[in-house]
Amino acid sequence: MNTESLVSRRAALCGIAVALAVPSGLVTACSSGSTGTGSTPTQGGSTPTGSTGSSGTALVALADVPEGGGAVVDAPGGKKIVVARISATEVKAFDATCPHQGSMVAEPSGGTITCPSHGSQFGAADGAVKKGPATTGLRAVSVKVDGDQVVLT
Repeated sequence: MNTESLVSRRAALCGIAVALAVPSGLVTACSSGSTGTGSTPTQGGSTPTGSTGSSGTALVALADVPEGGGAVVDAPGGKKIVVARISATEVKAFDATCPHQGSMVAEPSGGTITCPSHGSQFGAADGAVKKGPATTGLRAVSVKVDGDQVVLT
């Protein structure tokens, strides 16, 4: 028997075994910059497709979100949302998952949201990339101030 064809069969069988053993979700979950929703990240506070949570759910007391800063809060479904307080009455919110490699971003400070893992920076007012390595902005989550609470809309 030809040694070359034994190696080819062996390599082919190993490749098939690996392909069957690795779940397809594992391969796609490793792609850089994926939002997991199949939608392009949006900015400016509009509700993107597949946004986190349900309408009217209170996220945090407005008093707990410092003006010019913000807070990272729990949202329905185990998600984290970063809430930035732009002014006394205006807030913006974004998925707290950095689009670069999925780390949680830190609370906003001085108008900037920073990812502690690799240093990506995003504008607190619009979620846009200010500094990479991230190449896409944070995914907007629609919120509003309702009384003394920040709620999902």
